[in-house]
Amino acid sequence: MSTSRAVPVTLAEIARLAAVGRAAVSNWRRRHPSFPERIAGTDTNPQFSLTDIEGWLRDNKKLKKSAEREWLWPGFEALGGRDETGAAIAEAGRLLSGRMSDDGEEIRADARELIERVVDLGQREGGTETFAFLLRRWLDVHVRQIATTPEPLASLMAQLALSAADGVAGDSPGSSGGATVMDPACGPGHLLLAAADAVRASGAGALTLLGSDRDAVLASLADSRLALAENEGHGEEWAQVSVRAADSLRDDPFSGTPADIVLCNPPFNEREWGYEELATDARWSHGLPPRTEPELAWVQHCLAQLRPGGAAVLLLPPAVAARKAGRRIRGSLLRTGQLRAVVALPPGCAAPHSVSLHLWVLRMPAHGEGASVGDRLLVADAASRFPRDPEEKWTPDWAAISAFVREAVAEADSPQAPAYVRQVPVIELLNDEVDLTPGRHIAPPPADTALRLAESWREFTGLTANVNKSARLLAALDLATAEAETPTATTVAELARAGALTLRGGQQPPEESIHAGPPSDDGIPLLTVPDLLVDGEPRSWLAPGTAAAGEAVIAEPGDIVVVGVARAFSAWVHEGPPTALGPQLHAVRVQPEQLDAWFLAGSLRAPANARQAGTHTTNSSRIDVRRLQIRQVPLGEQRRYGEAFRELTAFERLLRRAADLGTSLARDLGDELAAGRLANQA
Repeated sequence: MSTSRAVPVTLAEIARLAAVGRAAVSNWRRRHPSFPERIAGTDTNPQFSLTDIEGWLRDNKKLKKSAEREWLWPGFEALGGRDETGAAIAEAGRLLSGRMSDDGEEIRADARELIERVVDLGQREGGTETFAFLLRRWLDVHVRQIATTPEPLASLMAQLALSAADGVAGDSPGSSGGATVMDPACGPGHLLLAAADAVRASGAGALTLLGSDRDAVLASLADSRLALAENEGHGEEWAQVSVRAADSLRDDPFSGTPADIVLCNPPFNEREWGYEELATDARWSHGLPPRTEPELAWVQHCLAQLRPGGAAVLLLPPAVAARKAGRRIRGSLLRTGQLRAVVALPPGCAAPHSVSLHLWVLRMPAHGEGASVGDRLLVADAASRFPRDPEEKWTPDWAAISAFVREAVAEADSPQAPAYVRQVPVIELLNDEVDLTPGRHIAPPPADTALRLAESWREFTGLTANVNKSARLLAALDLATAEAETPTATTVAELARAGALTLRGGQQPPEESIHAGPPSDDGIPLLTVPDLLVDGEPRSWLAPGTAAAGEAVIAEPGDIVVVGVARAFSAWVHEGPPTALGPQLHAVRVQPEQLDAWFLAGSLRAPANARQAGTHTTNSSRIDVRRLQIRQVPLGEQRRYGEAFRELTAFERLLRRAADLGTSLARDLGDELAAGRLANQA
């Protein structure tokens, strides 16, 4: 059944819902008089009633049954903010699991109608699948506000904790025939579900799942998710499931309940975590965490929840291993033997995707083990073991990463550690820094270093050869004297008025539509000025078919991208995949029978051009792209200049790569020579 509410949808959203291209929707609108009239927007960006569109597609046999779930989402988006939408999805999950509606939850009448539709579809197509689809869409929309643990990483964390804890696995000596798993910052429940799968596979018996989150909507979603899993047979051995909306640091809902396993992906870098009110809390057995070290508060909280022999695994930012303010607590964790391992993951494994996050494996000593149970800390550097090529799109090889980490931790007591793994004597770490960063204590294996250096030298040799070739071509260019007649100039604005080019300014998409990290296979990279100031690579993306993607300014291959900020000013011919442009970035598309793109890009990026088109009305100088000048020369002459500009661009690219690679080679070779690895001559 269709909802009676006038939920607006754009042409791009209709195309996605109908699983066709946007051009097909435009054709339907043009060719079919019965196509619904727009209810909002403009002629160029119209919006239509979701109900009217759904009815028209159904009447014209263009509605695909397989896409029925997709039609639910626009209704949820129209409910309003993040919390209203999340609460409605949680209520739908609760009803799909067979629970009674939560009378304490304020659900609007229009949301109730939508929830009934979800329940109807879930009963026909599977409640868990329907709920998972809505939850995934909700998390994608709010990806910048909600950091979740990817499923492969959650599974790895659960397996590490299970192997480190005493008496949990069914075949372990002293197994108690049951296990309690806790997540004090559970979010939507990724870690709890992963732990349930791992513990059930181990045959540990009855399972108790305890979760809490200070965000009531996330706690409600996790509760509904676990209820669905339990209801559909996944929790036949679950003794108890309890998820509470509570701030675990300030008001722990499970205080006094010992856990066998604690998993946690805590909030990062939060200063207001309760420093003043918790100053005398009994959980700080290793010392009061400084205000700037909230992650160490979560570490000690998780330890306080463990029974003797229990284990905890936390996902933490790399700074926690090295910040000066936390060295006293890190030292205490080492001296007591409660910190067993630190693993550096490759960047891109979880948000924030640009850094190498760390896994900390902790264990509460069992009765009789004494205060200190170990004199070594295992460190594993998966970031170096699985390096990320900055020139290529990279996605984590979870099978290989998980196998490496599991083997490293399993061999913690072995005298011979595998490559990129080291058991560091605690006494070596207890210095003024107490730096636990794995990369600081692991040297790459000599064989790997030799292979890597050989490959780098081959690339460097090829680069220098290409630099020399390009330099010869550029040096051979015959430049006219200053007295030669200079062609007259025109501006971008004048060329746009003449129809020789089109100029479009980038814009900031809604925050909820931006996804962090490398784009998915069909995602649209989003390039911003901050990206250009770092390394020029997009650090976020938009989902295709969404309203934000439909309204974004997209630079297609062959377009010219111009930066309108002086500190990052540049212009280049775009040669990568279609890319959305953020504020202060402009896309220029030329008419090829009038303008050569390479000639235009080279002319625009001239430093003198930027100076005359700059404005200083704000603290950061901006470039008025419309005032940038171009010399008026015939098309044939433009192409001759364009070839020279193309060669100059390639020359600059080669120089940058050669400089980066040369610096890396000098550093790595210096390390090898200092380590005494120069082979003896025969």
